Amino acid sequence: MPKKKTKAADRDAEGKIPGRPGAEAPSLAEPVEPRDPLPPKPDQRGPGSFTSTGQPSGGTAQIRAQGGEFLTTATGTRLPDTDHSLKAGPRGPTLLRDHHLREKITHFDHERIPERVVHARGAAAHGIFRGYGTAASLTRAAFLAKDVETPVFVRFSTVLGSRGSADTVRDTRGFATKFYTSEGVFDLVGNNIPVFFIQDGIKFPDVIHAGKPHPDREIPQAQSAHDTFWDFVSLHTEATHHTIWNMSDRGIPRSYRMMEGFGVHTFRLVAEDGGTVLVKFHWKPKAGVHSLVWEEAQLLGGLDPDFHRRDLADAIEAGVLPEWELGVQVFPDTEEQTFEGIDLLDPTKIVPEELAPVQPIGLMTLNANPVNYFAETEQVAFHVGHLVPGIDVTDDPLLAGRLFSYLDTQITRLGGPNFDQLPINRPHAPVNDMLRDGMHQSAVHAGAAPYRPNSLDGGCPFHAPGGYIEAPVPVEAGPRGRLAPASFDDHFTQPRLFWLSLSPAEREHVIAAYTFELSKVYEQVVKERQLMVLARIDPVLCREVAAGLGLPVPDGAPEAGPQPSPALSQVGQSWPTAGRVIGIVAGPDLDAVRTVRQAVFDGGMVPLVIAPAGGVLPGPGEPVAVQRTFAAARSVEFDAIIVAGAPSPAADARGARDAKAGVNCGQLDPRVVMLLGEAYRHAKPIGGWGGAREVFDAAAIPASAPGVVSAGEADDVLEKVTGLLARHRVWERFPSTLE
Repeated sequence: MPKKKTKAADRDAEGKIPGRPGAEAPSLAEPVEPRDPLPPKPDQRGPGSFTSTGQPSGGTAQIRAQGGEFLTTATGTRLPDTDHSLKAGPRGPTLLRDHHLREKITHFDHERIPERVVHARGAAAHGIFRGYGTAASLTRAAFLAKDVETPVFVRFSTVLGSRGSADTVRDTRGFATKFYTSEGVFDLVGNNIPVFFIQDGIKFPDVIHAGKPHPDREIPQAQSAHDTFWDFVSLHTEATHHTIWNMSDRGIPRSYRMMEGFGVHTFRLVAEDGGTVLVKFHWKPKAGVHSLVWEEAQLLGGLDPDFHRRDLADAIEAGVLPEWELGVQVFPDTEEQTFEGIDLLDPTKIVPEELAPVQPIGLMTLNANPVNYFAETEQVAFHVGHLVPGIDVTDDPLLAGRLFSYLDTQITRLGGPNFDQLPINRPHAPVNDMLRDGMHQSAVHAGAAPYRPNSLDGGCPFHAPGGYIEAPVPVEAGPRGRLAPASFDDHFTQPRLFWLSLSPAEREHVIAAYTFELSKVYEQVVKERQLMVLARIDPVLCREVAAGLGLPVPDGAPEAGPQPSPALSQVGQSWPTAGRVIGIVAGPDLDAVRTVRQAVFDGGMVPLVIAPAGGVLPGPGEPVAVQRTFAAARSVEFDAIIVAGAPSPAADARGARDAKAGVNCGQLDPRVVMLLGEAYRHAKPIGGWGGAREVFDAAAIPASAPGVVSAGEADDVLEKVTGLLARHRVWERFPSTLE
């Protein structure tokens, strides 16, 4: 008989490392004693307990979940067997009368609904938003009042890829928040980039068709590095501003937790006295803004395509709750709807924060993972027209298109007009909408008069005093036509502003991104046309990309540069280190490994122990669980790496078994040497003690290099490495010759 697995051999006996798949540890043998379904894990929470018409049900999430200890049909009939279809004899044909087979297979055949055309790949979490009260003079929206707590559900996503694509592709990210307010649902549906490719919603199919895989081969997946995308944006120069953001580090965030969010459009807030202002919404992550470097993104696409969704779920499970402040830039609601010469109705423009500071108005904390991906993350339906009193839209022509498109999309994807009745979409305010019937109607409406005015139902529903009213702003009269204001014609001032605001290292990354993407383009003329666009942003940018492509530098020059906006750079600030992942390469000093591991936990970070083999570290004392082996670990999983001495080659350090072990590093395991080399190349903090210096030398890491700590005891090394982590990267390791 196999030996019983001891607690010490668990992946994480203390339960501190996130990633456990279930609420309880499984048994070795198949359970046979009937019992009720396990509850969700402590980090999970389902949609709120509300009826399809927004009434509190008084029940728990378990009421909506599967219940009972025995297998049943969809209508509750218990089943003794679901492993064998009904046949005419043991070897006979399967019978058509097998109702259980038909129900089971039919439901399986229809498990999938049409995926979103854009934002198909997503991850989500539940949370709470707490108003600061600082918006009280700007808007009558009740959820923004002081200390009001509002449940939220947030979905992050990539734009171009299918549901099966990778998380770490270079792409725009969606940042959509559903507020279940006391006055109805408010959806703030934005991106991690504050501008968009187009100025008018009628062009949305064009930019998406250009960015999606080529229609003949259905490749490349979740990438913009191909002909149709660059053909479009090089001809359609209003996309230039969004494109340069995407080519920057912002296009590959380190984590959803370290990603800004923007409402993109200008909205109108209406105060209690009827006064109005124009605003732009911003989400500011408390963990700071941080990105992957391109090589990390490429490695993660193969090593862990689910990196971002795993990071979000693990952080919540580990108790390191992601937080963002919601803020607004506020502008006078003038007839021109401009600010400092910037057209506020143009979604390809920003207002620099130095001109209009972001004023914090509330804090969002994500505190629970979904119980079921399909029921929540996949079925959640956002709509920019989900508004509450005090928040109104403007005449932004892209926003106008979205007001139609989002509603139309949900009807198609979710099978009819009643998508708001799905549990994840249900409002937490009473609903009496007089809307009836349709596919998937789950409310049982009473009454004889779904119309008004009526007397048969006592006049109900009545008009609501103080309900939602569109702000009565004047509408300019003009000729009918397919028109745009002249201010929409400036496509290059703000891309230049963005370029000038970046640090030299960030500019190097932009050059590399344009060079890589355009090198994947087949048609030479498309490359040449895009270089003409870059020439109008900056001569250095154009010259360096042209050199990488082996093409001549085209004529053209930018106009006088605007003043840089330091707020657009990710470099130069310090951030909290809570939730960061520290890799600890185990060495002979087990006591020091235990001490450092506990200190990492105490600092609110996550330690992952890396060792020659899985299980627990051999040796006396309290067992230390191993999370990664030398064969499985890669530097892209970690924000910093600490080496506890010189690790000898593991038993599997053979090229035939693991190609990463094919280089002879003497008495050191070559996988650890590669791990350190990658971390150094990606400008991550590195520390070590004991024989760690030997590993650093083998990885060609200079002792005097910035961000390398190899002197002192274990706790001193950790303290210095943690201090370096606050800057996200050791930026000095990215030297630049750019002006």
